[in-house]
Amino acid sequence: MKTQEDKGKDKRVTPRAEDYSQWYLDVIESAELAEHAPVRGCMTIRPNGYAIWERIQRVLDEEFKNTGVQNAYFPLFIPESFFKKEAEHVKGFAPEIAVVTRAGGKELEEPLAVRPTSETIIGEAFSRWIQSHRDLPVLLNQWVNVVRWEMRTRLFLRTSEFLWQEGHTAHATEEDAEKRTLQMLEIYRKFAEEVMAVPVIAGIKSDSERFAGAIRTYTIEAMMQDGRALQSGTSHNLGQNFGKAFDVTFLDEKGERHFVWQTSWGVSTRLIGGLIMTHSDDKGLVLPPKMASRKVVIIPIFKEDGDEKARVTRSCKEIADALAFLGREAFVDNRDQHTPGAKFHEWEKKGIPVRIEVGPKDVEKGEAVLVRRDTGEKTPVPVLEIKARVEALLEDMQKNLFDRALEFQKAKSHRVDSYEKFKTILETAPGFLYAHWCGKAECEKIVKEETQATIRCIPFEEKEEPGACVKCGVTSKKRVLFAKAY
Repeated sequence: MKTQEDKGKDKRVTPRAEDYSQWYLDVIESAELAEHAPVRGCMTIRPNGYAIWERIQRVLDEEFKNTGVQNAYFPLFIPESFFKKEAEHVKGFAPEIAVVTRAGGKELEEPLAVRPTSETIIGEAFSRWIQSHRDLPVLLNQWVNVVRWEMRTRLFLRTSEFLWQEGHTAHATEEDAEKRTLQMLEIYRKFAEEVMAVPVIAGIKSDSERFAGAIRTYTIEAMMQDGRALQSGTSHNLGQNFGKAFDVTFLDEKGERHFVWQTSWGVSTRLIGGLIMTHSDDKGLVLPPKMASRKVVIIPIFKEDGDEKARVTRSCKEIADALAFLGREAFVDNRDQHTPGAKFHEWEKKGIPVRIEVGPKDVEKGEAVLVRRDTGEKTPVPVLEIKARVEALLEDMQKNLFDRALEFQKAKSHRVDSYEKFKTILETAPGFLYAHWCGKAECEKIVKEETQATIRCIPFEEKEEPGACVKCGVTSKKRVLFAKAY
């Protein structure tokens, strides 16, 4: 018989085919990842969700530091005048900036912007820290929250406050800045594909889509299960724009003064939304093993206390000992207030990669049953082989999830030359559309207005080929990636 608590955990996850948006929210709720906060547009990230963010932090932080980057922290509040120093930057962010005008019981002499991004305040710091070529490069990163006053919000994907990392570097030459910009994008690409098991398309943004204040913006774009794109990481070559705005200069070896070349790059908690929408199913959350803070749950099954319970419990401990190499990532769920069936359902919704079931008959055979979350396949395994079989299973699951997502991306990607076909695909079965573009912002704008599709990037992997712009027919040398996006 189910307990009252078990019944409370039985809320149905809306099938994707029925309502994709509601499915997404249901997965987040059932996995206890996050919830809407009392503050409009904000979210409360619950421990299960924050554990995923910690995994992102831990892996990327190490990768950043391996390239010489150091962590720092800059203020949450930024003088309004700082934003006005770089015209394109302030124009790009003005609608989203939250401003503090009153504090300590009185009006402030100068309004303070609540950090939407930190290029300006870091530029001011760089102007004081950098004097000579010997001070370069400066390689910094910070893990912080930012505020962008969004009108339409969705948990993890777009909220008024969210968590991210933002890297900021300063260099002596444009070549060094460009090298760093692409280096950080590659770190993001490898993380997305090798850790998150999310295949991405890397490329450069069109001028109208680049970061406000940058001279070039590079991106990785992932495809969600509804065919929409999700910008999953960006890296910006800021050129000398912020150097000139904040007078960040250095003396070179010849004693000549130059403006520095800067970069910025970042990913945010929207990666969690991308993770959900890439792998999860109608049962709930699905996590690649490398992203799971808890990889294996061992569930004892018995009908009565006494000898039966003792034998099952003893076998569960033996299995847990064999999986000690996983540390806290493998554990026994020995809660008495839940039935085994309720535990199966709960951990399935929370996306734990491997479930191990141990009942009296399994103990008699010296076995346990391994259940993989990605396929639901159940396999009886001798207890003596548990360690090797779990290791192999986790590795296979990681690969399977990536391969499955990549196969889906390829199936939903189309090379299109006709604008009518372009529109038909977007209306009936959205996906990635590779089409020629003349390079004019006007054509890009019209396509967006008529179809809601934007140029996600000009992919690195696309080779030059003669063609005609999908909208105006003017000669084009290369296809770009169009898609509807989050």
